Amino acid sequence: MGVQKDKLFLEVAGRPVVAHTWQRFEEAACIDEIIIVVRKGREKLFAELAQKYGFQKPFRIVVGGAERQDSVWNGLQALSAAAEVVAIHDAARPCVSEELIAETVKSAEETGAAVAAQPVTDTIKQSADGRFIQRTLDRSQLWSVQTPQTFRVEVIRRALTEVRRRRLIFTDDTAACELIRQPVRLISRITPNPKVTVPGDLAVVEMLLRKA
Repeated sequence: MGVQKDKLFLEVAGRPVVAHTWQRFEEAACIDEIIIVVRKGREKLFAELAQKYGFQKPFRIVVGGAERQDSVWNGLQALSAAAEVVAIHDAARPCVSEELIAETVKSAEETGAAVAAQPVTDTIKQSADGRFIQRTLDRSQLWSVQTPQTFRVEVIRRALTEVRRRRLIFTDDTAACELIRQPVRLISRITPNPKVTVPGDLAVVEMLLRKA
């Protein structure tokens, strides 16, 4: 983002980005508890956030790990014993709708795993060196995955156990399911679900949040 401040605490539509995201899961009827995975030393900051915005749903704050999959693993260990389905979501996606959350939960209950995704509409080229095109990929078979990435708890635990056993690194939770040949259902909706990554994303997110 080119700023010193954590992008999750950049203000948009009157609140920090992460407060909007938390609110979406706070209001989602299908979510019973929330696990917030944070960098070491940031626990108090997130606890204060919950108090400031009056979040009432049970939550726990957990310290993350070196890689995304380590942070997810730590979060899974903090789940209630009764938890059967878990939705893993990027805090930098504050526009996620309750409908999308609920649909991924329902699909994960039925099939074991589901992910928010959109079909790729751009023409995609492959290049090994970043200078010259090698070939054009068939976009009719390409999807851009987002979050929530939602799983039956036993499925994602089994998948990440195999990742850890093989000492692999994945940037996406559904890739761990591919490793154990667990089918993952694609859930596509027309409602925008952008991620705050670069400064220009803030204006788009602001517009969407104010329209919601």
